[in-house]
Amino acid sequence: MCGIVGFTKKKYRSACCLEVLLNGLENLEYRGYDSAGIAVSDMEHQELKLCRAVGRISNLRRVVEEEKPEGSCGIGHTRWATHGKPSVENCHPHLAEKKTVAVVHNGIIENYQALKLQLQKEGVHFASQTDTEVVAQLLEKQYCGDMKKTLERVLPQLEGSFALAILDRNQPDTIYCARRRSPLLLAKGEDGAYLASDISALLDYTRDVWYIDEDSIAVLTPEEIMFWKDGEQQFPQSVHINWDSSAARKNGFDHFMLKEIFDQPTALRDTLNHYVDVEKGIIRRETMPFTMEQAKALKRLTIAACGTAYHAAVMGQSLLEQVAGVPAMAAVASEYRYSTMPPMEGEVFMAVSQSGETADTLAALTHKKAQGLRCLALSNVIGSTIAREADHVMYTLAGPEIAVASTKAYLTQVLLFEILALDLANLRGVLSDEELKVRIAELAQLPEQVEAILASKKTVEDFVQTQKNCHDIFFIGRLMDYASSLEAALKLKEISYLHSEAYAAGELKHGTIALVDESCLVVVTATQSVVLEKTLANMEEVRARGAELLLLGHFPVDHPHDCTVWNIPACSDQLAPILTTVYAQLFAYYMAKMHGCDIDKPRNLAKSVTVE
Repeated sequence: MCGIVGFTKKKYRSACCLEVLLNGLENLEYRGYDSAGIAVSDMEHQELKLCRAVGRISNLRRVVEEEKPEGSCGIGHTRWATHGKPSVENCHPHLAEKKTVAVVHNGIIENYQALKLQLQKEGVHFASQTDTEVVAQLLEKQYCGDMKKTLERVLPQLEGSFALAILDRNQPDTIYCARRRSPLLLAKGEDGAYLASDISALLDYTRDVWYIDEDSIAVLTPEEIMFWKDGEQQFPQSVHINWDSSAARKNGFDHFMLKEIFDQPTALRDTLNHYVDVEKGIIRRETMPFTMEQAKALKRLTIAACGTAYHAAVMGQSLLEQVAGVPAMAAVASEYRYSTMPPMEGEVFMAVSQSGETADTLAALTHKKAQGLRCLALSNVIGSTIAREADHVMYTLAGPEIAVASTKAYLTQVLLFEILALDLANLRGVLSDEELKVRIAELAQLPEQVEAILASKKTVEDFVQTQKNCHDIFFIGRLMDYASSLEAALKLKEISYLHSEAYAAGELKHGTIALVDESCLVVVTATQSVVLEKTLANMEEVRARGAELLLLGHFPVDHPHDCTVWNIPACSDQLAPILTTVYAQLFAYYMAKMHGCDIDKPRNLAKSVTVE
């Protein structure tokens, strides 16, 4: 969602404060936003200068060029509206009434109305509708001559989540930071000190970052970064990020989403090779979350996630049950976090989040930790909040994913569930060492099989051109094909804005088939051999209502089904949904492109949902 960037520059260094801020905001564009702004400390005039604009960063650049603010220390923000419509007045950064404090904020201050009413009674005038301005006004009102001490006084008054970056007019080369349940990371470079809400804003300057602990304060000057918690100075270790800044560029593709779809063979190889020794046919023991004793004691694995990660969790549930015989439950995190069910003996909890910062998923993890459960995490971001809160984390090695609609992160999540299921099956005696070697050899073929599907993208693009008048698409499948149908429908609606729904194929006739007519396209995924004939029978029910059909699976060239067929390479039932998903991603991409949609930045959506 919202993005934060900050920089305080050493004297006589080449880096420009304004350019670092604007470049950082541009690197955070993918998170989703509706307005942007910067604040800089003008030492010469001893004031804080704001530049803000509604819309894209290019609009902000024009404002900066016109107003020409000067300063070596500043903060910037991309806003995704929660309180107050998109407008210059509601855009961050926010100044306090006397213009001594500037604040940018990610998250939500839940008690801002009560705080605002109290401040208004004390004579404070507000200029915006946002919850963030309350923070700026509180800091100015309660300022004691030392911003760190003032923060220590103000932070306990705030309820909700926040990542804050603050400028104090009295200390023009210093940035103050604090966080609670919202990401923020800091870094040192040759030119000064940096901060951001996402590593992508800093990749051009450094790979070594510090994460701020919950309810902690950090103070950045050009020469050093200091950390404080409960009044005591902390000395955390930095974390090295291996991502290459080139991975956050389009590299000749029209959109980040298409690039990331084509990144998937590499992402699968990198993730597979980290967890598996393909030549020896073994899983690398040190990378896995269960010992043999823990695996045998496991009675249930509960998985909580949101959006695309939830669909990976649904796939994971099927894999754990089918392959390892482990009872599993995939839950929508925004609902599960309020569950009153007591934990059962032998239960383990897992949180799945691409960013590792998804607010509802983090809340679910916190809830289960409080109940005493062992908590695992599956994330793509090293050092993210969910990764740090979990007892054990499994990282996908997908690299930075810039497009809002997740592709390579999803596929690598499903791959990790496959590896976890195989490992548990082996540890629990369900799968022998020899059988494990066979399954690993099959996994090793996945990257090339995905490449084969990507090579047929023209087939997908040509089919899409025949669907210009199609506005209702149903995706149906059974078992794991139903899970992949959920993801296919979400991907299409996210970026094309077309009406698309997913149904378990056997459920279509229990009501929804009333919507099916000649104007509909029905995408049938049929890869699960145990229910193949039933799925094809469901397809015939749809055909009888006049819908156009698209069939995904592995069928002989002379198959009797009179419809468009997209074949996948031969593989096991457990791996087939990964391959059909690649077709679904390409289908969604070309449908959105045909309709002229903003594919990388779909309306109303954000990459990392850090509010509840």
